[in-house]
Amino acid sequence: MPVLRAKHPPEYPGRSVLFGMLIAMTPTVGIQMPIVFMIWLPLHFLRPQWDFNVVIAMAWTWVTNIFTMGPIYYAFLVTGRVMLGDADDLTGYEGFALLLSEAMATDADFLQSLWIYTVDLFRIWGIPMFVGSIPWAIITSWLSYRWTIQLVNRFRRRRQDKAAARRASH
Repeated sequence: MPVLRAKHPPEYPGRSVLFGMLIAMTPTVGIQMPIVFMIWLPLHFLRPQWDFNVVIAMAWTWVTNIFTMGPIYYAFLVTGRVMLGDADDLTGYEGFALLLSEAMATDADFLQSLWIYTVDLFRIWGIPMFVGSIPWAIITSWLSYRWTIQLVNRFRRRRQDKAAARRASH
């Protein structure tokens, strides 16, 4: 609802979704909302024409979460290995999921577990996963931006049509 009912031009909620998806589609689960905030903060003050709703953007980072990160991270890894010319070293999803669950099974406090998790991601899959996330982040954020603008415009047209019909019937 915040996307649809925003009083700003459709590009504003569109940018909110764009930045949320841009960060969601990187292997940074656990620190995505702070990353969005760190992008929003300078843009809000230094580039107001690029401003976006930080809360909406943070909510869209939840596309990648503890339940979806396995298949999404695997897609990043496969894409990265193909992009880097290392397609012969592809393992099956089951092996990937096992290594991922082992990397995440740590008995530490929140900040320590984030550090251990990030180090393990680099140690196990390194650069291919991060490189592979780049096209996914660019494509999904751009498509989400365009989709949001269309959705907002369609919602506003329907609302205007309903209001005009109510006025005409009175």
